[in-house]
Amino acid sequence: MKAVRSWACAGVLAVCSTMSGADDLAAVFARMDQAAPKFKGMRADMKRVSHTAVLNLDETDTGSILVKVPKPHDYHMLIDFQQPDKKTVAVSGTKAEMYLPKANEIQEYNFGKGHKAEMEQFVKLGFGSTSTELRDAYTVTYGGPETIAGQKATRIVLVPKSKDLAATFPKFELWISDEGATSGISIQQKIYEAGGNYTIATYSKVKLDPNIPDNALKLNAPKDAVRHPV
Repeated sequence: MKAVRSWACAGVLAVCSTMSGADDLAAVFARMDQAAPKFKGMRADMKRVSHTAVLNLDETDTGSILVKVPKPHDYHMLIDFQQPDKKTVAVSGTKAEMYLPKANEIQEYNFGKGHKAEMEQFVKLGFGSTSTELRDAYTVTYGGPETIAGQKATRIVLVPKSKDLAATFPKFELWISDEGATSGISIQQKIYEAGGNYTIATYSKVKLDPNIPDNALKLNAPKDAVRHPV
């Protein structure tokens, strides 16, 4: 009889836990849906940690990030790394450019119009995404509350529904802010790669700014910089 009661209690606890997780995930989605229509631009400090599994090695870059969304499906981003090596990455539509000052060269990546939806999906992870957009592209589960850079957040786990995307990036994690002006916005992202590598991007001093000028998102490279299509 005791064993039966134990199994029954365990079953009830499991159901309650599942219901609680669903409610918490719904609350995260509600915050994201409230933030998405208002998201037009963002400034923040950024730290990126790149982990190489085969070497068990972490490399850390620090700098700043600008994101601008003047209208739906029109995303622009500029990441300006200062340490340990200076480099700037600009993303607009299906085109990305990276300027390397030491080599005075610009590496150009053009993914083509056929990959516009994929690029947009990738760039806007947590930045103006709605719950519908996330659930259409990923299987989303609740990860739990955590504190990131002194700010309360909730972690959610995303597994791509696209087999092609999952083959390269099998899982993503987003930490969605729970508080203040950044509520509903991602303040940390973790991108898992096939083979065990991963990248963590953490944002601090986040400020929503709808008035970022267009020229602030362009590469500040000298005219004699050599361009290399990649």
